[in-house]
Amino acid sequence: MKRALVFIAQGFGIGRVPYAPGTFGTVVGFVFLGVLLVPGSPLFFLCGLLAGVGVSVVACGEAEKALGEKDPGSVVVDEIVAVPVCCLGWLLLEWRRSDAFPGVWEVFSVRRLWVLVAVFVLFRLFDIWKPWPVRGSQRLPRGWGVTVDDLLAAWYVNLVVVWFV
Repeated sequence: MKRALVFIAQGFGIGRVPYAPGTFGTVVGFVFLGVLLVPGSPLFFLCGLLAGVGVSVVACGEAEKALGEKDPGSVVVDEIVAVPVCCLGWLLLEWRRSDAFPGVWEVFSVRRLWVLVAVFVLFRLFDIWKPWPVRGSQRLPRGWGVTVDDLLAAWYVNLVVVWFV
């Protein structure tokens, strides 16, 4: 079970790439976003997102113990689950504008590509920069610190993206 949790924490292996594992984890996060959007249901999206955050907290906590370090670089499930959070404000605005929760093809369309690129760049920026209170949240116990810092960085992304869409 512990090995499986570490494997999940490492983004099913993607976190083991020798350079920029967090960037690769963010790319996988867009796959997770797509999976959450397939049914076109806000309830499915929210439940899947909450389940992902729960799995991240548990898996990251176990990975920290197993790997013997705080927030190991190979642990990227926190980036994966944070990407849908990065898009949450934008998705809610789109839902309000069109009276339908956006589906996967709508979000991943060519005309929306600029938003996805902006989300990617902004998330990497805020995740690396760690403005207040992101950096301080890393002191939370177990897997909470690993996961919450990315979720807070995602909220900063929301603030910028919602301002421009």
